[in-house]
Amino acid sequence: MPTSILIARLIGPILVAVGLAALVNPKLLQDVAREFLASRALIFIGGLLALLAGLAIVNAHNVWSGGWPVVLTVIGWLSVAGGILRIGFPALTKSLGEAMLARATLLRAASVLQVALGGFLMYVGYF
Repeated sequence: MPTSILIARLIGPILVAVGLAALVNPKLLQDVAREFLASRALIFIGGLLALLAGLAIVNAHNVWSGGWPVVLTVIGWLSVAGGILRIGFPALTKSLGEAMLARATLLRAASVLQVALGGFLMYVGYF
């Protein structure tokens, strides 16, 4: 199985599941996010996990041509950047997260985009 398909099969369902959860039960996800942002330890661990996932993607799949697989590379590099941001700048992470949580419309739009991107990745990964 090509690496692009494997990564799409892993990332797609996660994006869809989290995006749908945020649309179906936004209060729960907002509460979880607030608890996460209240803990420097969780921000740090989240940063380590994001960095690890991003590095795994870009080391296995650093593709910058060829259509849709570029999306996976961009996701990988964004994960690397997000991980570094969380590890190195937890206060900035907290303030950015709180600013996003204050905008319900932005959260809904982000959730819809997340479901759409995840659905696309599931489509190319499984069909």
